[in-house]
Amino acid sequence: MPLIRRLLIANRGEIAVRIARTAHAMGIDTVAVYADPDVDSPHVAAADEAVRLPGSAAADTYLRGDLLIEAARTTGADTIHPGYGFLSENADFARRTAEAGLLFVGPTPDTIAAMGDKLAAKDLLGRAGVPVLPGGVVTPGSMVETAARIGFPLLVKAAFGGGGRGMRVVRDPGELPAAVAAARREAAAAFGDDTVFLERLVENPRHIEVQIFGDTHGRVIALFERDCSIQRRHQKLIEESPAPGIDPGLRAELCAAAVTAGRAIGYIGAGTVEFVLDRAGAFHLLEVNTRLQVEHPVTELTTGLDLVRLQLLVAQGHALPAEAHRTGHAIEARLYAEDPVRDYAPSVGTLHRFELAESERDGIRVDAGVVTGSRIGVHYDALLAKVIAYAPTREEACRKLARALARARVHGVRTNRDLLVGVLRSAEFTAGAADTGFLDRHAAADLCAADPSATPVHAAAAALAGQAERRSRAGVLATIPSGWRNVRDADQQVTYTSDPDTRTTVSYRLPDHVAIDGKPLPGLVIHAAHADRVELTADGIRRTVHVHRVGEKVYLDSPLGASVLTELPRLPEPVAAETEPAGSLLAPMPGTVVRIAVAEGQRVAAGQFVLAVEAMKMEHEVTAPYPGVVSHLPVGTGEAVDAGAVLAVVRAADPQEEAGLATKPADPPAVPPAGTPEEAVG
Repeated sequence: MPLIRRLLIANRGEIAVRIARTAHAMGIDTVAVYADPDVDSPHVAAADEAVRLPGSAAADTYLRGDLLIEAARTTGADTIHPGYGFLSENADFARRTAEAGLLFVGPTPDTIAAMGDKLAAKDLLGRAGVPVLPGGVVTPGSMVETAARIGFPLLVKAAFGGGGRGMRVVRDPGELPAAVAAARREAAAAFGDDTVFLERLVENPRHIEVQIFGDTHGRVIALFERDCSIQRRHQKLIEESPAPGIDPGLRAELCAAAVTAGRAIGYIGAGTVEFVLDRAGAFHLLEVNTRLQVEHPVTELTTGLDLVRLQLLVAQGHALPAEAHRTGHAIEARLYAEDPVRDYAPSVGTLHRFELAESERDGIRVDAGVVTGSRIGVHYDALLAKVIAYAPTREEACRKLARALARARVHGVRTNRDLLVGVLRSAEFTAGAADTGFLDRHAAADLCAADPSATPVHAAAAALAGQAERRSRAGVLATIPSGWRNVRDADQQVTYTSDPDTRTTVSYRLPDHVAIDGKPLPGLVIHAAHADRVELTADGIRRTVHVHRVGEKVYLDSPLGASVLTELPRLPEPVAAETEPAGSLLAPMPGTVVRIAVAEGQRVAAGQFVLAVEAMKMEHEVTAPYPGVVSHLPVGTGEAVDAGAVLAVVRAADPQEEAGLATKPADPPAVPPAGTPEEAVG
């Protein structure tokens, strides 16, 4: 049997930290790798040694198999664990690892290759008896014919990746060329291969997957199913085990089909067989992921098995346990740095505070790849952490997870925390009736809606904490109340904004008067006011509000939720107004312009696609806000842009022009036809 002594973890973020933790518990030394933006990442500190991968882009660092193998050689590592994403499903990397005399934690290169080609895998497993959906690979000249054979609506999918990247829904034949081109670019950026295929779309199914494990002794077992139906942009947000509403008979069928798939390919290690389950109870194969899944903790908590430990044991030739049992219920939520209300736009910046209460006693587990002070950039996935709750019942697990997320303190970037809490507390989800169309039916703004009481209470707390902080810094007479006058003639005032269009003015006079926009807080009692904490009663309810000030930003957390207020200066410096030209389309986040579909002087219709910006491995489309003409196009393909940068200027059509645009179609977008060299280059 091979013996693992030193393990190189060819990944980053929370999964690299997770792997290192188990490796150390098994007495195995670890080596991390890091790109330049990750120099201070927790995964670097979690390992015994670390090797720099010069550069920032994934293609120059974490996707460079030659650099990873050289790092293993340099540090004396005998084994490489790929984690998930990046090169974890790259057969060539697994093969080169073996050729270098290193052990690869995962299936054989031939198995990865067989399942990595999603279309060939469907054919192979279909012949083995696993239910599959019709599909076809996109090749030059075959796109239209393949789509016609499959029928609309359909999915465009990356052939050599997963995680929702390189995936597009197409309902109309006219949308197909642009969707294929965009999917190819996204797949190439995420997986290093732009091959895509088409597959029949099952409308709003449930997404059910089965965790399988195989060993070198010929055994393949199923470690039960998970439900991963809550998704945005085909990427999972909430996963759980067991899947609600799955009866024992259907569960047995799903697990048997997954084991059949594993045996058909001689599977070794951890893998996942993913299915779509329609409303009639029929299931069809989506794909087989030849790696550990992001959502593996829900299986660990319900079975009591450490799946990373099992991976390492199987890699060393050990046999799988004779049987596995499952108890209780586990639910995982993925906390992302993104703004759901702004179409899930990535959020970048510094995490000024990152506090999630992890408690094994309370059944809360946190797998995080960041800490307070971490810098969130645009180069990699926006995942900050996974928060997992375990309880005897599903209802209790839902409540515990929602409470843990609601009480988290995450300051510095926007996150999807409120969306996750809204989903977990929604009637449809708690009833176990959610499917993959859940977030299409429920607006993100509604799920993220704050308690209306939060604004006045939090604004009052911000003002009271601010005066307490100023008094604590006073060099003399620090005990005199804030704003004290011999002749009291006016309240103190401070104004905050919570977004560019919302202002809240707090007027206060200690010890017992606070008004919000001229309206006194009813029944106010101030019990304590400190720079970091305010205890008050308003409208008969006593609450503690935690306050964290960073410059002019004030972060507030209480049982009412979380708020971010920006304090406006009392005496602002006069500055010349800086306004962008009318009709300016601004970059929603820092990123790279990857596609431009218009030219200067071109007429556009309202909602017409103008260009796309890529950030955190996802494309974000910018469209024309109204009919008009592109009067200025200051950016080019491949150009890096900052948030707020002018990408294009659309001059609004006058009424006569607008009438003409309504009857005459807009100019066709400047998108090369599918299959051309321009499309392949992107």
